[in-house]
Amino acid sequence: MKTIGIIGGMSWESTIEYYRYINEEVSRRVGGLHSAKIWLESYDFDLIEKLQTQENWEELGRIMVTSAQKLEQAGADYIAIATNTMHLLAPQVQANISIPLIHIAEATANTAKAQGINTVALFGTRYTMTKPFYKDKLQSDYHIQVILPQQADQTVINDIIYNELCRGIIKDTSRERLEQIINECQTRGAQAVVLGCTELPLIIKTASIPVIDTTKAHSLEIVNRILQ
Repeated sequence: MKTIGIIGGMSWESTIEYYRYINEEVSRRVGGLHSAKIWLESYDFDLIEKLQTQENWEELGRIMVTSAQKLEQAGADYIAIATNTMHLLAPQVQANISIPLIHIAEATANTAKAQGINTVALFGTRYTMTKPFYKDKLQSDYHIQVILPQQADQTVINDIIYNELCRGIIKDTSRERLEQIINECQTRGAQAVVLGCTELPLIIKTASIPVIDTTKAHSLEIVNRILQ
């Protein structure tokens, strides 16, 4: 079994889900008392969020690269960033390490393709929804068309993520509003909704169209790699 190095704490609520999914899947596949070999670097998310708000991607890139290098030096065979948004810096991270980075958008695309899905609604932080790093990868590399929520709805989704889910707050009213936004995207042609923020599966379990849980998809791809 190989060792996965995880950069987490963005936020810790979703990092817990990574740890659980990965170990449950290793146990299911290998059996016995087996669990995953994991190195985890977990951040104080308050620092990360402030730098995101400042659009200080240079400093965030330095932080991500430093963490990836530490995990590689500790003995990791692969690196995973346990959040969608920070994959904006994935090319910079990969360029500064000698082991593979397992990209969350690739795991997401493989999950969609396996279900015969070619058009998705992309939900996430405002960075994930508006910057090209995620949707361009889905569209250019995997020919999956991406529908974005309306601009006002993007603000709603972003606010729910940062003001509620990252603080461990789950509101029924927010769940209902997210379901309304999913339905609106469905009318525009979305065949599934990509929960492109690792906190969103904490509030959305099912919807009127298939739900692609990027936390779970990424975790399963990690297990595929470490058990190769």
